[in-house]
Amino acid sequence: MGEKALEFVRAIGSRRVFAFYGQMGAGKTTFIKAVCRQLGVTEPVTSPTFAIVNEYGVDGVAADVPVRRIYHFDFYRIKRLSEAYDMGFEDYLYSGDLCLIEWPELIEELLPDDAVRVHINVSDDGTRTITC
Repeated sequence: MGEKALEFVRAIGSRRVFAFYGQMGAGKTTFIKAVCRQLGVTEPVTSPTFAIVNEYGVDGVAADVPVRRIYHFDFYRIKRLSEAYDMGFEDYLYSGDLCLIEWPELIEELLPDDAVRVHINVSDDGTRTITC
C-alpha cells in the first residue's frame, strides 16, 4: 500500500480535493492513512466515521507537495446534504488545504469541478485496483 500511496502523493500536484469511491471494506481509509504517512503526518490517522472530519497537521513539505493541513472526511453517516452545509464543508473545500473524502456519493453536488475522483475496486481474489 505504501508504494501506491507514494505514487499517488507524487501525482497530487496542485489539486486539493480527492473523492474516494469504493464499497465498504475496499480500503479507502487504509489508503488515506498511507497517503497521510507519505505526506509526513506523524499523529495517528483514524477513520472520521463518527466525527465526520479529522484534521491532521503536516510540518514542512513532503514529496514536493506543499501541504500544511489535511482534512479527512467520512460522509457515510450523514442523512441529509444539509448536514454537510451545517458543518461548513464548503469552507474546507476552498481552504487550499488537502481534502480527502470518503463516501462522496452523499455530497456529490458540493464537490468542485476539479475534484479528483479516486475509485478503489476489489476483485474476486481480494486484490485492489486504484484508478483516478
